[in-house]
Amino acid sequence: MDDTWMFHTYGVEEYHLLGHHPKQYFTNLFYDAQGERVQNFFGSRNSYWNDLKSNIFIKLLSVFDILSFGYYYINVIFYSFITLFGTVGFYRVMREVFPMGKKLMIATVFFIPSFFYWSNGVGKEGLIFTGIALIIYHLYYYQQEKRIAAKRVTGVLLGLLILLCLRNFLLLIIIPAIAAWLVAMRFPKYPLRSFLIVYLLFGIAFFGVRYVIPGVNLPLVVVNKQQAFIHLLRGNTSIPIRELEPNFYSFLINTPQAISLSLLRPYPTDVKHFFSLVSVIEIEFLLLMLGLSIFLRKKNLHIPNKNVFYFCLFFSFSVLLATGFSVNNIGAIIRYRSIIFPLLFALFIPQAEWSRLKRSIFNIKK
Repeated sequence: MDDTWMFHTYGVEEYHLLGHHPKQYFTNLFYDAQGERVQNFFGSRNSYWNDLKSNIFIKLLSVFDILSFGYYYINVIFYSFITLFGTVGFYRVMREVFPMGKKLMIATVFFIPSFFYWSNGVGKEGLIFTGIALIIYHLYYYQQEKRIAAKRVTGVLLGLLILLCLRNFLLLIIIPAIAAWLVAMRFPKYPLRSFLIVYLLFGIAFFGVRYVIPGVNLPLVVVNKQQAFIHLLRGNTSIPIRELEPNFYSFLINTPQAISLSLLRPYPTDVKHFFSLVSVIEIEFLLLMLGLSIFLRKKNLHIPNKNVFYFCLFFSFSVLLATGFSVNNIGAIIRYRSIIFPLLFALFIPQAEWSRLKRSIFNIKK
């Protein structure tokens, strides 16, 4: 809860700045006193863009403060009202992709514990998920309508802008997913093949672009992010990890560690307080539900729009990998991955024939 109250305090200060120095209030987002910090786009230190994610969030809270007179819990209502649009939009899409199990889909999208916790308080995760949901929503209805509309383009661009402002590395991760969806629309018979080819090309570009543009070293960006977490975030849940090097082999041998960190932690042995216990129960329960949804998969299941399925799958796995490669703090991992849990579990859980499990448990005959 430290972050949310810190943002609230800074938001109130910014709100008072409006009354005393309005010119500074309206312009302080758009200039860099040191100049060179704008060039450090992916930097964790001395970067205008890294600071922007907090500055723009504080600015948004200061706007809420104008209406709430600085009361935190009223701001929570305003904030949750805005972010609810993203969750509802994603729910509408998934209800059309899987037109069954309304109550199950509501529980899967809205009430995954870590997502519910981090997306409904005054924190960046709710807005970040809204940005992702905007992109999914407008790409989906662009495909359904089969025509380019200004509101669809605007919706996607707004989603990208939100990610740019609040967590810019997600912009790098979601662009391949968008490109793959657009390619799959061009070749509707081969959606999986389209996603695999596009991601292969982006993977080659990720490691090879530095040989074409020497100043752009994307593996080094990830290494620097990891080093920043190792040296700056020494919390109670920080754990020792094998450090990355900016080359393909190092990323390859660190992939199992990254998956373990981002998808399986915390382990039961990581429990140190009540909230870590809740996180352990959540991840074990969700993995169980995921396994059951695979082994109890409905026969002859038809997914009317596989592009949504592959978009969420490839994007979610990319976020998990990026988080596992760069973060060594379990608390931060729980927070960062919370935004992709609804994407993952809204894909798999509706595919299971849960009535078969119910019949097996209670020995109910058809």
